[in-house]
Amino acid sequence: MSDQSRAPILEALEEMKQNRLVPFDVPGHKHGKGNPDLTRFLGEQCLSVDVNSMKMLDNLCHPMSVIREAQELAAEAFGAAHAYFMVGGTTSAVQSMVLSVCKRGDKIILPRNVHRSVINIMILCGAVPVYVDPDLDRRLGIALGMKLSEVEKAVAKNPDAKAILVNNPTYYGICSNLKGITDLAHAHGMKMLVDEAHGTHFYFDRELPMSAMQAGADMAAVSMHKSGGSLTQSSFLLIGPGMSEGYVRQIINISQTTSGSYLLMSSLDISRRNLALHGQEIFDKVREMVAYARGEINQIGDYYAYSKEIVNGDSVYDFDITKLSVNTLPVGLAGIEVYDLLRDEYDIQTEFGDLGNVLAYVSVGDRPRDIERLVSALAEIRRLYRRDPNSLMTAEYINPSVVFSPQDAFYSDKQSLPLRDCENRVCAEFVMCYPPGIPILAPGELITKDILDYILYAKEKGCSMTGPEDMELTRLNVMAGT
Repeated sequence: MSDQSRAPILEALEEMKQNRLVPFDVPGHKHGKGNPDLTRFLGEQCLSVDVNSMKMLDNLCHPMSVIREAQELAAEAFGAAHAYFMVGGTTSAVQSMVLSVCKRGDKIILPRNVHRSVINIMILCGAVPVYVDPDLDRRLGIALGMKLSEVEKAVAKNPDAKAILVNNPTYYGICSNLKGITDLAHAHGMKMLVDEAHGTHFYFDRELPMSAMQAGADMAAVSMHKSGGSLTQSSFLLIGPGMSEGYVRQIINISQTTSGSYLLMSSLDISRRNLALHGQEIFDKVREMVAYARGEINQIGDYYAYSKEIVNGDSVYDFDITKLSVNTLPVGLAGIEVYDLLRDEYDIQTEFGDLGNVLAYVSVGDRPRDIERLVSALAEIRRLYRRDPNSLMTAEYINPSVVFSPQDAFYSDKQSLPLRDCENRVCAEFVMCYPPGIPILAPGELITKDILDYILYAKEKGCSMTGPEDMELTRLNVMAGT
C-alpha cells in the first residue's frame, strides 16, 4: 500500500519555491508581483504557486512524475484502477465518461433527471438518450432513483445500448440500487457510468451507501470540491479495470485545458490526503451534526427533514444521511422562498432551494453553533412567514416526451416564440433551475402546458432560471416546422 500521507504535487510546489526560480514564463502576474491588487486579495502564498507546467511539476496532459504519483495515490484511496485530476469541474469528468463510451448514434440508458452536463455532451457527440423516468415522491416533490425493474425494461428494449448512466446520490441524497444496475449492465455488455458528484464521502465512511467503485462501475465522476474539501472546480474521474487508461486520457485531453491549474491540482492532492488519513473521523462528525440538525428541525413543526425512513429498497434503495434536505411545503413556502429568506434576512447561505425543498450542505467545516443558527432561523421563518400550503405546486419533476435527439434539436433551424405560444412545439434549447441544474426542458422535448405552467410558477417564486438564449425567459427557441 502506498503512503497516503504523501502529497506529491504539494511537495513539488514547495521544492519549486525553495529554488527561487526567476519566472520568464506564464502566467504573466509572475508570482503576484505584476498584479499587486490581486496579490493583496488572494495573498502572496497563493499566487506564488499559480504556475505553469514545467519539468519538476509534470504536465497534466501527459503526467509522468508528480502528477502521476498523485493520481496513483488518489486511485488507491478511492479503490479505483486509475484516477484522473480534473480541473474543469465534474462537468468535464461527466462529459469525458460519456465520450469514452459513446459516439454519434450510440444509445445510452439514463434517468431524465440528470445534470445538464450529460445532455450537453450528447448534443456534442450525437449519442441518443434512452430515458428511464424516475418515480416521484409527491409529498416531497422530488424525483427518486432508478428502479431496477425499469432499467431492465430499458435494456431489454435497447440491447444495443453502449452504457447505463446513473446519478448517485441525487442532490437530495437519493440512491439507486447501484450494484444491481451495474451487474445488469455488465451482463449485457454495457459500461456502467456513475455521476457521483455528490458522493465523494461514500468512499471514506463505512456508514454511508455503497460507492461506485465498490459496486464495480466502469467510470465515476467525483466532485472532490463538494464534500471532499478541495477548491471549487476540482474533481476526480475514476475508472475501473475494464477501461483503457490511455484512451480515457486521450478523451479527457480533447476538451480539458492544457494549462492545468496547480492551485486546483494541489487542492485535490491535499484533500485526498486528508480524507485518506482522517475521512472516517471527518464524516462521523458530519453525520452527527446532520442527525442533530434533522432532529431539531423536525421538532419545529411543519418542516420535514427526511432521512432513511423514506428508503423503500427500490426507487429509494438507500439514502445519504449527510444530506440535510428539508421539505418546506407544509410551512406554506416554496423551498426557494425559504432559501431567499435565510440569505436575505438571516445571512445564511444554503446550497439551493427548489419549489418544495431547501438543502443545507453540511461538512466538516461547519460548527455546532452554525447548526443552531440555521435551526433558529428556520423556526423564526415559520413563525413569521407561515402561509396556507394549499396553493403551492408540489411536483418538482415532469416526465418529458422526447421527440428528437438533443443534437438534432439543438442544431436544427429554430424559431423564437413568446413562452405561452410554445405549447405543443418541440424545444430547441434548455430551461432549468440552477441549482440543481436538472433541465425542465431539454432540446428535442415536447413543450406541454404542464411544463409551461411549471416554468412560470418557478419564475414567480424566484428560482434562478438558466439555459435559454433569452436571459429573461420571456421567449423560447423551438424547432422550426414542428
